[in-house]
Amino acid sequence: MREYIITFLMSMVPVVELRGSLIYAAANHIPPFAAAAVAFAGNCLPVPFIILFVRRVFAWIKKHFPKLGRFAEKLENRAVRKGGEMRRGILFGLCLFVAIPLPGTGAWTGALIAAMLDIRLKTALPAICAGVAIAAVFVTGITYGFGSLIG
Repeated sequence: MREYIITFLMSMVPVVELRGSLIYAAANHIPPFAAAAVAFAGNCLPVPFIILFVRRVFAWIKKHFPKLGRFAEKLENRAVRKGGEMRRGILFGLCLFVAIPLPGTGAWTGALIAAMLDIRLKTALPAICAGVAIAAVFVTGITYGFGSLIG
């Protein structure tokens, strides 16, 4: 049970997210489908909070901590820049961006992009969670071996 909780918590950490938590789960012999489900749930849990509150948090940081405010400004600019690249098919692009298992592309960055581009929660959440689901299948297959998913 402890390994499941750690997997769930790891999947909520930026940068580690689903990818790192699935590696931990495999190393601790958690079955692939259980690991993917736990990591998926943990990775999607912070998304609505990020979308709803990140702008307020950044504004507060800029006001009270100018040095950290510059960092927040860089994050906002990066999100807007990444989002601008996807502007045409924004929901498909958001889903694809989150699904790509590379550093800096995940649910946290996808939620940040959605917030900076003023995409409504009820629109962004399904796209981001779909991207996390795609990443879960892909990373679980790589981590555990695609053969273990089939048989």
